[in-house]
Amino acid sequence: MATSAAPGTDRTHAAAKRYIYAWGGGRAEGDATMRDLLGGKGAGLAEMTNAGLPVPPGFTISTEVCTIYYKENRKIPGAIDREIGEQLKKLEKAAGATLGSTKNPLLVSVRSGAKFSMPGMMDTILNLGLNDQAVEGLARVSGDRRFALDSYRRFVQMYAGVVLDVPKHDFETMIAAAKKARRVADDTGLQEKDLEALVGTFKRLVRSRGGRDFPQDPAAQLAMARDAVFRSWNNDRAIYYRRQNRIPDDIGTAVNVQAMVFGNLGDTSATGVGFTRNPATGEAHFYGEFLTNAQGEDVVAACARRGRSTSSSRRCRPRTAS
Repeated sequence: MATSAAPGTDRTHAAAKRYIYAWGGGRAEGDATMRDLLGGKGAGLAEMTNAGLPVPPGFTISTEVCTIYYKENRKIPGAIDREIGEQLKKLEKAAGATLGSTKNPLLVSVRSGAKFSMPGMMDTILNLGLNDQAVEGLARVSGDRRFALDSYRRFVQMYAGVVLDVPKHDFETMIAAAKKARRVADDTGLQEKDLEALVGTFKRLVRSRGGRDFPQDPAAQLAMARDAVFRSWNNDRAIYYRRQNRIPDDIGTAVNVQAMVFGNLGDTSATGVGFTRNPATGEAHFYGEFLTNAQGEDVVAACARRGRSTSSSRRCRPRTAS
């Protein structure tokens, strides 16, 4: 009986190719020479890990997958999906936590990272892995239910805006209303019950504006977030930025999936950005800006505006060192 093995040969060969590169525990599968595959961010994370710096574990989905995503009509082949699943299990083991767990939930960030820096042009999702059950697990592990709910409302807001195309302004209007009702100027003044109410309001907004319930399956959350980052490679602002800076359109972006650390655990926690030169003057000294009790999107927005009002109503704090 005749068989048709030939058409599957290329697919089998392609499935054997490596597309995911992990780091953690002091070792990385990539390094700084692999910017074409890992993007600048992924290559930097790998290099810092190899240098012995305490980098939270994660993995990079290579720029080649972005190219495949567009060639396959915005779909990821099953073999690559399985490879991502295998790397996720390794990340869970390295982090000692499980995505979606009600006992010790793993939360991850999902970030873009092209070969050339494109600050703010593509999308990011933080706190991925939370759902109605995992948020209670995070509350128990952290001992702080307000923090857990704050992380959940941030996740719903960011995920809905980036992945589900719900207008971000609608969420900001709801936060402003909650602060007005509580008579506080800063979202850190919102109490646990305020944040719990905001989560419910946000999810209802997702259903009414997005036409579906907010996804509760962490695996589905991750797959949709990954695809949203790939889509952001071709959003209007990214295309314009590439044209202005003569960056090729065909190099694609990597996607970095990394275990979360939290800057919003209170006034002893912070988030920030650092530079080896002062970005305003070019002086050769370390320069950094940070916000206490905040997460990454807060400091980026606040420092970009240099103190103008944001949803957090806080100013970034610059620090220099010679």
